[in-house]
Parts: sequence; structure tokens; C-alpha cells
Amino acid sequence: MSNEQVLPIDQRKLRMLLTPRSRDAHKGLFGHVLVVGGDYGMAGAALMAAESAARTGAGKISVATRVEHIAAFVARRPEIMVHGIDATSNLKALIELASVVVIGPGLGQTRWSKTLMQAALETKLPLVVDADALNLLAHDEIPKQRDNWILTPHPGEASRLLKTKIETIATDRPRYARELQRKHGGIAILKGMGTLIADPEHIHQCSHGNPGMATGGMGDILSGIIGGLLAQGFSLEDAACFGVELHAAAADIAAKKDGERGLMATDLLPPLRSLLNP
Repeated sequence: MSNEQVLPIDQRKLRMLLTPRSRDAHKGLFGHVLVVGGDYGMAGAALMAAESAARTGAGKISVATRVEHIAAFVARRPEIMVHGIDATSNLKALIELASVVVIGPGLGQTRWSKTLMQAALETKLPLVVDADALNLLAHDEIPKQRDNWILTPHPGEASRLLKTKIETIATDRPRYARELQRKHGGIAILKGMGTLIADPEHIHQCSHGNPGMATGGMGDILSGIIGGLLAQGFSLEDAACFGVELHAAAADIAAKKDGERGLMATDLLPPLRSLLNP
């Protein structure tokens, strides 16, 4: 086993950061999250990431997705600005308006996906990298290192990034969380029971969460939460740690109310809002 020291997430600091908003606040103070993803058949992933960023308190939310998804997005959540993207130039114009980019939910691994991934990597904005963006990152032609991104792999994605077996990662999760961070820079979140967050100096562990979270869409909700915190000015380290903590705590509240079996990703949104307004 590794000698990596694993620390608990600082709950007191989270409460200190979640102070009441100024009475003269406006949306421009709370950042603009751009979610990039939602290829054919996977529109819901991008929509869940966008909605969770909004519920986390970001001032404005945009989604760059397939044009065919616009009507469904607007019908479900009219507060979100939705843009059909068919060329890199369209995406670059949206990136110029954003504070943070969440790339990967439902992105796919098609030519369209790779084009959007490359455009996102050219920006200097903070990135949250999830799902198929992580799978694209595992390909040799994609740049590997960056200081201002947060990677959010589950063990399968981590195994592809590290080119090792899932079973090997399970033998020493702190070691492989550290390897992910050293290899790619920024912050690495190794999801799973007792999710680990590795920054350049520390590894923190989440104490919340339950087996009901083993269902589709949970990662999309997490990436949106983290993007929403970054947009509001949280540091990379705080957004990663507290995003994981809020996500898991919301899941525990939802599971306590109605049970773990049948828990769905969007069930986290109502308790998430309550947790963000202590």
C-alpha cells in the first residue's frame, strides 16, 4: 500500500464559504458555466450537468450541443441558454463568454466530439473534464497536462488514463489518485466509495455517499456542481472537494427520504439546493 496521507474534507471551511449573498447581488457576479456535450442519444447528460450547475448557484448557464436537442432542452429548463454547434468556430465564440467550461457529459467519441474537445483545450479557462472527454484524453493525440483543470474519472476511466487495470487501481486507490494528478496536473477526483480528491499537495476523502449512487447520470450532476462552484469563484481545490462533498451529501439525504434502490441522479437537485443555503 502507498504511504499517501488521506485527509477528511474540511466541513467548517465549506460552511464559511457558503455565506449569504449580498442584497444587491446580480447574475454577473456568479459566473457563466458552459457545458459542452450531448451527442446523439446522450443529450440528457449535458442537460443534467447544466441543471446542476444552475442549482449550485452559477449566474448563467450555456450548453453547446447538437442542434437537434435545442427544443427538448428549452422545454425542460428554459433558464439555460442552448446552442447547436456544428463547427469549432461556433464553440470558440461561446467559450469567450464563459467563466468555466464543463466538457464531456454525453460528448461521445465521434469526429464532432473530438473537434469540440480540441476547441475546449485551446482555452485558458478552468475546465471540468468528465465522461467521454476523459476517454478522449486517454488517446495519444490529446494534450495530457494542464494546471487549471479538474478531472473526474470513475475507476474505468482512470484505468484508461493510467493504462492499467481497474482491479489494480482498487488495491491502492490513494496511490492511483496521486498518479492521476501527477500525470495530468490540476486536480484529480477518483470516484467510488470514499471518493478521493488529489491536488498537488494533499489527498482528501469524502465521507458521504451510498450505493444508490451507482446509476447513470450521477457523474454528470457532479461535473455540473463543480463547474458551478468554479464559476462563483471557488478555487480548484475547494470546488473539487466541496463539489464531491455536496454531491454525496445530497445523495444521502435523498436516499434517507425514499431509499437507495431507485435513486436517480436528478433526485439530488432538491437537497443540493438546501445544502447550499445552510
